[in-house]
Amino acid sequence: MCGIAGILSTQADTNLAAPVAAMQEALSHRGPNDRGDFFCSTRQAAFAHTRLAIIDLSKAARQPMGTPDGRYTITFNGEIYNYRKLRSRLEAEGDKFQSNSDTEVILKMYARKGSQCVHFLRGMFAFVIWDSHKKIAFAARDPLGIKPLYYLKSADNFAFSSELRSLIACGLSTQKLSSRGLAGYLMRGTVQEPDTLIEDIRMLPAGSQLTWRKGKAKVQRYWRLKYKTQRVDQKTAIEMTRLALEDSVRAHLVSDVPVGIFLSGGIDSTALLAMAKKATRKPINTYSIAFGNPEWNEGDIAAKTAKHFGTNHTEFLLSPTEAQPLFYEFLNAVDQPTIDGFNTYCIAQLASKAGEKVVLSGLGADELFAGYKSFELIPEILEKSQKLSFLSSVLRATSKITTLALPAKQRRMLDALCEPSSVFTAHRSLRGIFSTEEAAALAKSISNEPVSWPKSREPYAQELSDKIAELEMTTYMRNQLLRDSDVASMAFGLELRVPFVDKVLIDRINTIPAELRLRQGKKLLIEAVPEIPNWVLERPKQGFRFPFDEWFSDQWSDMTIHASPKWIPQKPWYRRWALAVLSDWKERHAK
Repeated sequence: MCGIAGILSTQADTNLAAPVAAMQEALSHRGPNDRGDFFCSTRQAAFAHTRLAIIDLSKAARQPMGTPDGRYTITFNGEIYNYRKLRSRLEAEGDKFQSNSDTEVILKMYARKGSQCVHFLRGMFAFVIWDSHKKIAFAARDPLGIKPLYYLKSADNFAFSSELRSLIACGLSTQKLSSRGLAGYLMRGTVQEPDTLIEDIRMLPAGSQLTWRKGKAKVQRYWRLKYKTQRVDQKTAIEMTRLALEDSVRAHLVSDVPVGIFLSGGIDSTALLAMAKKATRKPINTYSIAFGNPEWNEGDIAAKTAKHFGTNHTEFLLSPTEAQPLFYEFLNAVDQPTIDGFNTYCIAQLASKAGEKVVLSGLGADELFAGYKSFELIPEILEKSQKLSFLSSVLRATSKITTLALPAKQRRMLDALCEPSSVFTAHRSLRGIFSTEEAAALAKSISNEPVSWPKSREPYAQELSDKIAELEMTTYMRNQLLRDSDVASMAFGLELRVPFVDKVLIDRINTIPAELRLRQGKKLLIEAVPEIPNWVLERPKQGFRFPFDEWFSDQWSDMTIHASPKWIPQKPWYRRWALAVLSDWKERHAK
């Protein structure tokens, strides 16, 4: 797990040292163990790397890493969990290795397979490889989008990095706000890939690869979420799920350093702990956040669960007074504005202070096993919208007037009524912050540019419940949960692994019919992991979130926000929160 950055140029003898050094410095928090750089002989390619050593802690695994003949050089961020298996295959074909790292495995796989190497990799990754013979670069990002990769392309240069702030540091960006990125953020509380909040910076989409040659960049998708169901009964479904989960947890425990677990009082992290306990004999450290208010506190349940499984448990009792200075530190660490991520930031700090370098998180189980209310509410929204579909043309024509007449929480539902057959719009309305009309007005007032809307795409799945699961994975999980988790954990040089967000696991689980796999309340997960204690199962779902509404209306109410049109209410609290985070980010990073 690391930070990567680099610049490619169509011109030889380009002075790349200073901008690449600035990018590397901006990524120092992601890799506290080592630094390295690479400059090709023609000075057309320069890579930088900051290392968090997890697999092969020796100097032999330093990056950027090149092949012995000097042809290929890689800078890589992530972990490849099946690297030992791939290495054995390569050695059988005659390859010799200088390290015990997964980085070298990717490099040699690319030398043999070219762009097809991505289909062999199991893990989380973002990497760029330079071919000094052909003067081309190949970049790829993992299928689910766990690891980020941002890029900026001009006529002569192509720059990339693990973080948007690092790209800004190289000096090639205009730092001009993107109205489309803004609109996406204001509607959903997080920027939607491939957009960013900066107009000339893009994010390589999850499951995609990029080839750069002579100033031109070509992006192709190599993996997409699919649902190829088989006819299985409930017993078989439970057995399939258990085996797939055990396999994923074992894979995610591969490490040359200890692995801890983020433990809430919920089903997901408890299931993860139960399987990790069976998969390893090593001591397990667990970490949780507790609150004084029992309405929000899951600390007592987490502590009881930790004792039940015999872990070394650490708890942080967080009050609003303690949280406020931490929040301002979090704002400084935010790579792009978000209405989430602070929870992960706090628990990541806790684990980091305890000396942890790798942790597992239960993120992804709600999307995979129908743990969200969206699986119940979206069908209801669609049913009501379709009953009122005869009004949709009138509502589209009068949306501004109609919006003014509605309370804040109902304004987003107007979008769904205007598009009564769109699952995408129903999901956005349910998950959203501001309505389309409100987001348009706010984005224009902030960027001083006409609003360009993010593309909407209906899910590829056939079953409605699968469509909802796909949207939860490809919008909410990918753009919010995974991105926030990466930034929050790497702020402390902590590697966060997500066993439920695993390509092999998801491909296996998605062969189970939706009526068995997506029974509300994560029933299939519960049946597959019977070790989950009753006190966890009987506790109402709360989610890993903080009492921001209480804090923001009281101790934190003086936060500065962008002035918005009077007709757009700043309540509920999360609207003001979203604008406050955006204002702070804009002041730091945009022009």
